[in-house]
Amino acid sequence: MPLIYMDTRAAYKGFADTIRLLLFLGAYRARQDKEGCTPLHWAAIRGNLESCTVLVQAGKKEDLTVQDNTGLTPAQVAADKNHRQVAFFLGNARRVHERGCGGNGYFRKLSKFGLAPLLWCIIIALIFVFTHSIILGDYNTNMTLPLGLFSWLGVFLATAGLVMFYRCSRKDPGYISKNVRDSQNQRDDEPLLKRDLDNLELLDGNWSQLCITCKIVRPVRSKHCSTCDRCVEQFDHHCPWVSNCIGKRNKWEFFMFLILEVSAMIITGVTAIIRSVGDPASPASFGGWLGYTAINHSWVVSFVIMDLFLFFGIITLTVIQASQISRNVTTNEMANAMRYSYLRGPGGRFRNPYDHGVRKNCSDFFLKGYNEDIEKVVQTLQPDEEMGPIQMRSAVSQNSESVPLHANGSDHSSTHLQGNSNSHRQSSSKCCSNSKKSERTPLGLGLGLGRNSPSSRYLRSLLPL
Repeated sequence: MPLIYMDTRAAYKGFADTIRLLLFLGAYRARQDKEGCTPLHWAAIRGNLESCTVLVQAGKKEDLTVQDNTGLTPAQVAADKNHRQVAFFLGNARRVHERGCGGNGYFRKLSKFGLAPLLWCIIIALIFVFTHSIILGDYNTNMTLPLGLFSWLGVFLATAGLVMFYRCSRKDPGYISKNVRDSQNQRDDEPLLKRDLDNLELLDGNWSQLCITCKIVRPVRSKHCSTCDRCVEQFDHHCPWVSNCIGKRNKWEFFMFLILEVSAMIITGVTAIIRSVGDPASPASFGGWLGYTAINHSWVVSFVIMDLFLFFGIITLTVIQASQISRNVTTNEMANAMRYSYLRGPGGRFRNPYDHGVRKNCSDFFLKGYNEDIEKVVQTLQPDEEMGPIQMRSAVSQNSESVPLHANGSDHSSTHLQGNSNSHRQSSSKCCSNSKKSERTPLGLGLGLGRNSPSSRYLRSLLPL
């Protein structure tokens, strides 16, 4: 069966992981069937939002505008079937493509460039205003030595923050190399078993980790960034102010940038207030002092307002990042905790397997620059009362000869134990014969199809075995 029809049926059934696998193997998502419907049309007909999301992320603008034989786009089909949420998602995705990616090339380049140059200019302007108007400003009193050192410390911290800002925006956040396939030597109608299926995660059925854009099996904590169009290891978030993703390799620089700038804003803000309050020519009343400062030291007032405006936003982000670092969790994992199975413990509650305690998490992050993806081992010990009978039964079953349970035991108990040992040998020989049969199972059955999930049973019915 061609991959296009398998992809169409999977889209209609709503098996998102199966769609990921088929697209990963090279299924052509835009081919239309005899009714003019693409896989995105069938997912919209069914009203499955997750399947539509997978197809939109892997597709292009043309996939959202293609029409079936009745002249309807996928968004119009969803609206006709009264799937409002799917129709809104598809319509919004089309508008995003038209305005950002497919429309004006200027806005596309601007969105890729980000807001890093703007933030860079703001920080430099604040440093210049602070140095010129506050440290070297025209005041009736000279600055004392301790206050002068305190002021220049703020300038030094702000400058060091700019260095970290530059390194964070230019450094590789942890991009994972793409798997470039030779599409000229591969056809869309190839059977599934003729493709390269030797990946362990693929054989285990972890299809949610497939990246259909980069053609790789992502590590557990990674994510594909739609802005950078790359998979990032330990993906935290894409920061438009840095114009880069925040991941495993540049999160340390990002956090140090926040710490340095928050410290600089506190020092410079306090210095500006001390300088304006300590002016002997200012009136004693608060209203008179405020009016005098606004007229005679307008740049100081502007600096303090801008400093406070930026401070509350950056201190909030700093506290959130510090809290996540202490727990070894990312922003992406906190926002999408219910989507990742490794973050769900017993009963569906949130459980972070990578949290090794505040001391271990913080020491690894600040000394190494990142946290390792090592799961915490939880040892569960059974009580001695429960271990006793289990050990007794295992000891009896492992001995080939019968052992009397009592000193004055009867022949009946011995015969009974011999019968159990014979039945154990017969069952073990059956298991060996079954294991030999299972060794001859084709490779296709190893694709996680032994699981009883609907998508696994569905894909097993499609495999040309």
